Amino acid sequence: MLSQSKYHLAKWWKHTENQKILCTLCPRYCTIGEGQAGFCFIRQNINNKLYSIGYGRPTGFAIDPIEKKPLNHFLPGSKILSFGTAGCNLGCKFCQNWSISKAKLDSTNSLFATPEKVVELAKKYSTPSIAFTYNDPIIFGEYVIDISKIARQEKIKTVMVTNGYIDKEARKEVFEFIDGANVDLKAFTEKFYHKLTFSHLEPVLDTLVWLKKETNVWFEITTLLIPDENDSEDEINKMCGWIVENLGDEIPLHFTAFHPDFKMVDKKRTPGETLFKAREIAIKHGIKFCYLGNVWDEIGHTTFCPNCKKGIIKRSWHDLIEYNLINGFCKYCNYKITGIF
Repeated sequence: MLSQSKYHLAKWWKHTENQKILCTLCPRYCTIGEGQAGFCFIRQNINNKLYSIGYGRPTGFAIDPIEKKPLNHFLPGSKILSFGTAGCNLGCKFCQNWSISKAKLDSTNSLFATPEKVVELAKKYSTPSIAFTYNDPIIFGEYVIDISKIARQEKIKTVMVTNGYIDKEARKEVFEFIDGANVDLKAFTEKFYHKLTFSHLEPVLDTLVWLKKETNVWFEITTLLIPDENDSEDEINKMCGWIVENLGDEIPLHFTAFHPDFKMVDKKRTPGETLFKAREIAIKHGIKFCYLGNVWDEIGHTTFCPNCKKGIIKRSWHDLIEYNLINGFCKYCNYKITGIF
């Protein structure tokens, strides 16, 4: 039996009639018996209480370009302190961070860092923001809240890189002090979500609408296009239409290339032509900012002004090579570009 003194008492749970605990953090709603952990590995029933055993236990820190998250309209060209824990609340067969997201904490070389220490690290390395990333930060929501609250006081921004699979009540607290997010919209069919992620599409769509209509969080969307799974023109058309109708035409959309990994090593890499076509479809639907990732494409890395059509932020992979914004306005025509600049 693990010692409960080592771990942080979790939020978002209640006792059930059959002497178990119901975790209400995400729509998986795990029922957890004594000594067991939920699907995510890091929320555990210890002596009939739920503990977040990932609290304060990052698996490592890195300083990344903000564009790697990917976020192209959030402090472009800046660095961000990035970290995750272990575990995940989805079961993506194509996970490209599976060594972390599919690891249990006791089998991972985790560190110990208080929320104050994480913020101190950001200050030490002069990073204007902190990213909760690598695995999904929803599952260590208590840690996210405490770090983001302190960071806000210190004028350091925080970013969630997330699948968006979170309970409607829990998300109000988890995102309360968050400044930016990149949300993985992994596909636009329930079949894909059920078959390849062991989750459901609708809660993710609901989170996206909530972020847009009820918060001030700046967010961008990423879709990893997997050959023969979510890359049909029909599905991409439906997804882009939904985005414009429900979120507007100024939410940046990133299409990224799949590479064989984890339980889908038999799949081929995403052809560049698929990404180029997806971007073309997005633009046809009126999406103003569409980017391509995991492939080299000058146009797909560039931010174009929707008004004068000039390239205002040019990138080489994750590096900025040209910046033509003045206080968030296009240098050439004074058009306001949406984002945090």
